[in-house]
Amino acid sequence: MDISKKKGGSGTTCSVVGCSNNRNKLNEWLDRQCYIHKPATKRECTCAPLFSFFRKPESDLESRTWLKALNLKKPPRNIFVCSHHFVEKKPTKDNPFPELWLGYNRSPQPKRRELPPRTAASPRRKKRRLESEGAPETCQPACEAEPATPQVCDAQTQWEDQSRDDHTYCSTTPTVKVDKATQCKAELSSVTSTTVIDDASCGLYTGLRMVQFFAVVKVLLPYNKPSISLPVVDQILMTLMKLKLNLILGDIAYRFNVSRAMASIVISHWIDVMAGQFKDMISWLPRDTIRATMPPSFQRNYPRTTCIIDCAETAMQRATNHDSRSDTFSQYKSRNTVKYLIAVAPNGLIMFISDAYAGRSSDKFITIDSGFLDYLRAGDEVMADRGFTIRDLLDERRVSLNIPAFTYRRLQLTNEETTRTRRVANVRIHVERAIQRLKVYKILSQTVPISMAPKMDKILIICAGLVNLKGPLIRMPPED
Repeated sequence: MDISKKKGGSGTTCSVVGCSNNRNKLNEWLDRQCYIHKPATKRECTCAPLFSFFRKPESDLESRTWLKALNLKKPPRNIFVCSHHFVEKKPTKDNPFPELWLGYNRSPQPKRRELPPRTAASPRRKKRRLESEGAPETCQPACEAEPATPQVCDAQTQWEDQSRDDHTYCSTTPTVKVDKATQCKAELSSVTSTTVIDDASCGLYTGLRMVQFFAVVKVLLPYNKPSISLPVVDQILMTLMKLKLNLILGDIAYRFNVSRAMASIVISHWIDVMAGQFKDMISWLPRDTIRATMPPSFQRNYPRTTCIIDCAETAMQRATNHDSRSDTFSQYKSRNTVKYLIAVAPNGLIMFISDAYAGRSSDKFITIDSGFLDYLRAGDEVMADRGFTIRDLLDERRVSLNIPAFTYRRLQLTNEETTRTRRVANVRIHVERAIQRLKVYKILSQTVPISMAPKMDKILIICAGLVNLKGPLIRMPPED
């Protein structure tokens, strides 16, 4: 419905984020004199209006499609969209929904790259000048030949400065194919060789032993990005140093002699790759394996325990958006945090880690929403803290719950409840130790920058996989 040339109040405003078209602006334009149909105003002439307003359709399907296209966090009661956001300047049968300049997917206009002033004639001009003078083409020096244009590139390609390579683009050395293992050993750059010299230094920078680090490099080697010229070993080391030490991008870029943009591209790429590969390291153990690797402290009092669960929190940089700031504020920590659920086996191996939730979320909500309950089977026994009031949910699945007793509308605990609480606390401490091992990676123990928030789910998977790669927390003594 076009409401452009209807007179009325000034409350009509385009609902698209960032669009300033409203009824006042349209009325001011319509009251001006038309230079083509003088002395009539533009409201009286037949000229097309500056823009038109269209109301959101009443049908349920079309209304939901409009709301999805506008992507409004808090849509107004009456939604109007101006004609600038439609392909044909109005809703038509082929294009009935707004699609242009919706405020959240408009790509920035590319800027023209500034070229330095020319100090000498280009090779093409020199070639044409030589041809006009009758000189043969062979008199052109070989070092002035144009470099070959790479055939494969993407949006994240960064061309290296060829002036630093002493004209290596003129080299005609044939390419020799090598296998992945040889390439991994050959790519030990000076940064890696001076950083990872023994197990102590490797554990400091990556949290792994040298054997484990190079095993990870060997597995991840096929996922290298061809557009990045940095050695793969340095790329993986850079990413693990970011997770282990939570270094700023400027420090990482200085250590590896790259730009901050390149460091950001490398870390973002390998976080995506590692999350997909390390996800298999976090698996739910069979019940027989859990029983066989159960430490004696569980075998004496809680032999049916399947897992111990608890929620951990990591400080998050305060967001500028007030809604996000209030959602991530934790009353328990008195700061903005992200919260996640961890389930460990009795031997300390992490079997489940949830996505990152806002710090305001309760333990019960995260337990239900994360999908943890789908891993439980009838006859299992879960050990948790007092905050996990999920006994009714576990009873439906015929799963037992062990939590410390608490004084609800009572003065004190009985002797039996005190003894049971001490026994539960004595073995439940293993989940706290697993969380401590997880927070060895300072990206989870220090304040996470707001720019890393979209990668938080994948960072949790990577850190949990690296913890499991070290082995379980409690090792059973060998059998006699």
